[in-house]
Order: sequence, then C-alpha cells, then structure tokens
Amino acid sequence: MMTLANKITLLRAGLALVMFGFILLPFWWARFIATAIFILAASTDWVDGKIARETNTITPFGAIVDPFVDKILVIAAFFAFVAIKPLNVPIWAVFLILLRELMVSNLRAIAALDGKVMAAERWGKFKTVVQMSAIGVIFFVIVLMHLCTLLHGPAQKVCCVLFITLIKFPYTVTAIAAVITWISAISYLRNNWDLLKKSWSLPCN
Repeated sequence: MMTLANKITLLRAGLALVMFGFILLPFWWARFIATAIFILAASTDWVDGKIARETNTITPFGAIVDPFVDKILVIAAFFAFVAIKPLNVPIWAVFLILLRELMVSNLRAIAALDGKVMAAERWGKFKTVVQMSAIGVIFFVIVLMHLCTLLHGPAQKVCCVLFITLIKFPYTVTAIAAVITWISAISYLRNNWDLLKKSWSLPCN
C-alpha cells in the first residue's frame, strides 16, 4: 500500500500541472488561483518529508520521486512565466535550469541501476529553496500586475508603483536561480564522479 507521504508527493505533481494551465490563462482570477495552487503545492514538499520521517515511512520511491516532482513544479512554473511577456523571464535561464534538472535526474537513474539511491545534497536543497523563492517573487509581481487594473484610487497607485519597481525582478531572480542551480549540478557531479565513470566504462570480464 502506498504511504501517505508518497500520496502527497503525487498530489504535488498533479497540482503542478493544474497550476501550469491556470498561469497560461490570460485572466486575473486564473493567475490568482495559480498563485494559491503554487503556495499549496510548495507547502506539501515540507509536509510529505515531515510525515515520512515522523512515521518512519521513507521509501526508495519517495527518495527518487519527491525531488523529481519538485522539478516538475519548478519547470512548469518557469516555462509558463516565459509566456507572460511583461515579466521578461529569460528563456535562456529557464533552459539552463531544465538542462540541469534533466542531467541530475539521469544521474539518479544511473545510481538506481547501480543499486543506489542518490539522496538530495545540501546544495540541491538550497537550489530548491532558491528556485521556489524566485517563483514566489514572480507570482507576487503577477498579482501586482493584475491588481493595477482591478483596484482604484490610492490602492491602485501603490500597486502600480510597486509593480514598476519590481518589474525587473522576474528576470533577475530567474537568472540567479539558474546560476545556483548549476552550482548544485557541479556539486552533484563532483560527489558522484566515480559512479559516472563506472557507468560509461565497459564491465571487466
């Protein structure tokens, strides 16, 4: 029977796909819903890990799928943001993030073939925090963008001033996330270099 922690992990994957769809809808209410879904999905990342540890139900499935689902959530958000032109989210940075995530996922697969479970490293966890924080900032800018058209009077002026002040943040935080993401990639490669060399060498007979 699937553990509760793993069920929550799979729920987060489903939320990521729903969030992606809502971000792409050009309506203020859809993007507000997407923001709420992201907050819920990001919180489940902490919840499933806590449940797995406290109930002693850490499984190989969870160790592999949990970070993979985090990647789905992150990539879904960043690629949807690229489609919102006023945000100016750099597609080159999103591509680098995707490239790194695919590379580390393949490294995990190589470890699994060798009978090992490659756990998340400190840099990997920090990378996830940076990515999630960047996405949170971008969602905040999106909310401000729509509030500028929904509100009136002084409240509208405050939102518009904030939006104009923060409009360059999506580009900056995405670029920073890409840099941190690749620093973590280098750390994974360095710490698992022997495993990688073993995987591309022919077995000795």
